[in-house]
Amino acid sequence: MNRHNHRPGKMAQAILMAMILTNTPVVSAAGAVPQIAVQTDSPQQVSGRAVGKSPWGPGDEIGRLNLMTPVSQQAILSRIDGGKSYDLSVEYFIGMPSWQAAGDPHYRIWMTHTPQGTVIDDPLGLGKAMNEHVSYTGAAISLYTHMGTHIDALNHFGLNGEIWNGFRAEEHLGDRGWTVAGAENIPPIIARGVLIDVAQAKGVDMLPAGYRVTRDDLVDALDRQSMALEQGDIVLIRTGRMQDYEEASSYMANPPGMGMAAARFLVEESGAMIVGADNLSFEAFPSEVENNYVPVHSYLLAEQGAPIMELVYLEALSRDRVYEFAFIGGSLKLRGSDAAPIRPIAIPLRSEKSGRTSSSTDNMELNKRGE
Repeated sequence: MNRHNHRPGKMAQAILMAMILTNTPVVSAAGAVPQIAVQTDSPQQVSGRAVGKSPWGPGDEIGRLNLMTPVSQQAILSRIDGGKSYDLSVEYFIGMPSWQAAGDPHYRIWMTHTPQGTVIDDPLGLGKAMNEHVSYTGAAISLYTHMGTHIDALNHFGLNGEIWNGFRAEEHLGDRGWTVAGAENIPPIIARGVLIDVAQAKGVDMLPAGYRVTRDDLVDALDRQSMALEQGDIVLIRTGRMQDYEEASSYMANPPGMGMAAARFLVEESGAMIVGADNLSFEAFPSEVENNYVPVHSYLLAEQGAPIMELVYLEALSRDRVYEFAFIGGSLKLRGSDAAPIRPIAIPLRSEKSGRTSSSTDNMELNKRGE
């Protein structure tokens, strides 16, 4: 998702127009999740909602990433199968999906040095003979922070002038970005990852355009996968939309996404640390909540302190039916930014009970059911 200085009405119009045009952190002593102080009114009534105040202290800038500890990381790394690894990131290329309909820049790459150009320009004063002998290629890029596989920082969306933990834009947002909760604070991530393959559970290659994933959809998919969520998980939802990634107009056109009940299930009921999906903006549009055009984003980031990952490549995991894995990823340390590109990998885990890899265990279960 993108953040802009437009009024919400203009952003909502931009989102709809895009659809039309393109058819070691601190933890509590007990190790449990402290209660986050947020509003508990009906998701349909948002006028009184407020940002969450961190149970990890008034200076906390990373929210639920505090659930990750050296102990939890060691527990996951000790179960790595050591076999195949999966790249969960997408390629960046000119024409790739982005939020240009909302006024954000396209991805651009341009050459700053080429072998023939260096011979002509001789930028380092080395002479023609040297430049003809040693070729030199260099490039520069420009991109919006919310394009390609990326992770949202907690300053991306807020409520009533505040972001997570009560930090206010008027105090902490300067011309060079946020002085709090920026992407540079996101630590290297090592945790248990879980794929919830909603498309596969429904027997389709891709969820329909605009489909809003429900709590029941997630519960059903987890049951079919014989998988249970645990506190501190990174939960990735597959809609199947990634199959259209190379065709930006198709990928961006009214994508399926999460609903509020699904988001609540992932974080409040299941204890997820990070949530993500293979679509453009995680949640479905138009909003199901009055007076908030991005209720899932503001709920997760501003109220719950849960980072979001978007445009995550999940097709290979789905193909091999790998539902549980070690998630290892590091995002770019863009100081003051509201998001950053991330290159995550997934490595299957050995089952704690059987010693088999999670993928082999799941395939056995599915074969018993004749699926």
